[in-house]
Amino acid sequence: MNIDYTVTALMFPAIPLLMSVYSNRFHSLSILIRQLHDEHVYEKHIPPEWKKQFINLSGRITLLRWTILFAAFGFLFNMLTVFALYLDEVLLARIIFGSCCLSMIISIIFFIREIQISTNALKLHMSDMDVDVN
Repeated sequence: MNIDYTVTALMFPAIPLLMSVYSNRFHSLSILIRQLHDEHVYEKHIPPEWKKQFINLSGRITLLRWTILFAAFGFLFNMLTVFALYLDEVLLARIIFGSCCLSMIISIIFFIREIQISTNALKLHMSDMDVDVN
């Protein structure tokens, strides 16, 4: 495979867009945690599923941290690929670009797992409602 600037240019719009999605999820999660914290500490309201929610939120925070970290590495490796191409180091550019792709794949896998946990959290949250949707 020949690698040139157009190959790395394909990643430029995708990586920041993906990182924006990750950051929005992290921001939403932080708002939820702050609300639960205030409800627990100041209002002394402790829902029955509080411990399960806490474990769930803790796991989601960890997954999002790794998701964002690997996306950031992907962006860094993409920039390093451009730099290696600038220096006319094609073999090094290929290796670095492979690292970029691998980092993004790992990031997306973590994100998929976080979505699964998030979905389970919503099901847990709705479990105390007695509603027949059929």
